[in-house]
Amino acid sequence: MQRILSVVLGLTVVAGFATGCATQRIKAEKAVARTLISDEQEEQLGAQVKQQLEQEEKIQYVQDAAVTQYVNSVATPILRAANKDRSGVKWQVFVINDPKMVNAFATPGGYLYVYTGLILAADNEAELAGVLAHEAGHVVGRHSARAMVNAYGLQALSELALGKNPGMAAQIAAQLAGTGAQLAHGRSEETEADEYGARYTSATGYDPKGLITFFDKLRQQEGKTPGVLKWLSTHPTSADRISHLQQYISQNRLSGTNVGADRIGPIKQRLKGP
Repeated sequence: MQRILSVVLGLTVVAGFATGCATQRIKAEKAVARTLISDEQEEQLGAQVKQQLEQEEKIQYVQDAAVTQYVNSVATPILRAANKDRSGVKWQVFVINDPKMVNAFATPGGYLYVYTGLILAADNEAELAGVLAHEAGHVVGRHSARAMVNAYGLQALSELALGKNPGMAAQIAAQLAGTGAQLAHGRSEETEADEYGARYTSATGYDPKGLITFFDKLRQQEGKTPGVLKWLSTHPTSADRISHLQQYISQNRLSGTNVGADRIGPIKQRLKGP
């Protein structure tokens, strides 16, 4: 208890001075999130969000074992690479059956969700891998926990950490489920998730430019199919963001040859049906 309180008090000062410095602010947020919201608490929040989604949002999971096994086969090496940056995450991947929804998201505790509409929108496996790696980056970067720090404040989260406000976990889970299953990520967090995504796809042999081509494809369709491109609304894309990702891949000499158009084709056909 004393450790939590001392860290909170110390980081309150750091966060105050970090207002004008994004780098210091991000470091302060990460330190606060790591201290106040444990891996176990994140996993509990993720489980509560899952329950909210199933009961209130009425999401339906894909029952086709071939599809779920395929998505997990793409995700598993990526998540293994992610665990090198943040161990202790108990990853779970779910495929939501909604062909009109081009979306994917991650919730606290390593819960990754991908809609069938996003799988259908991907031209190749590298694009799907890039999206999954990007979402894993949000978990590794503790972005939901950092958003909680900003949304609820140090005092409320310190009470949660000390067990003084047991109802807050349910409140946070309800908000996560009710607002697209995530607290809004800022520009710096999206950039960080992009970088993680490029690293993890490259580490597993996928072309790290898959995320870029997916961004470009969705941007070209933006405005033509309103209500479908959900992923763009929660992950706003700009020319600067794509340029940064291209530069990051080049500077870090990230590469990968696996595009995987041969494997995703039959899966997309199964999702389209006869």
